[in-house]
Amino acid sequence: MAFELTGILIHKGKLQQVSSKFRKREFVIEKKETNQNQGFVDYVKFQLTQDRCDLIEPFEINDKIKISFNIKGNRWEKDGNVNYFTNLDAWRIEKTEENGGETAPPPPTEDDLPPPPEELNDLPF
Repeated sequence: MAFELTGILIHKGKLQQVSSKFRKREFVIEKKETNQNQGFVDYVKFQLTQDRCDLIEPFEINDKIKISFNIKGNRWEKDGNVNYFTNLDAWRIEKTEENGGETAPPPPTEDDLPPPPEELNDLPF
């Protein structure tokens, strides 16, 4: 199942070569919410893996971004101790406007506008 979350980019980690076959890169966003006149701030860490590690490159600290991600959970056992961990695996990152919407298209130019009505009556037939 895919999820989306929007927030301010506050940290871009370095590429980590975990093994000869696995690499990852982490980044963190700040997500602010207001509920009944109270403000809450969450810091959410995502990871990019393998060929997706460079997806965060075009973005700068303090950019407002929307992340599409999957939730992955794993079980890990060592020395008889069992641990579980959860990762938020990002697979798409988009820059958004401060108002929370997608980046708006540029305003129309004069060439994009239709001709004035008087020109429409000057048809050759």
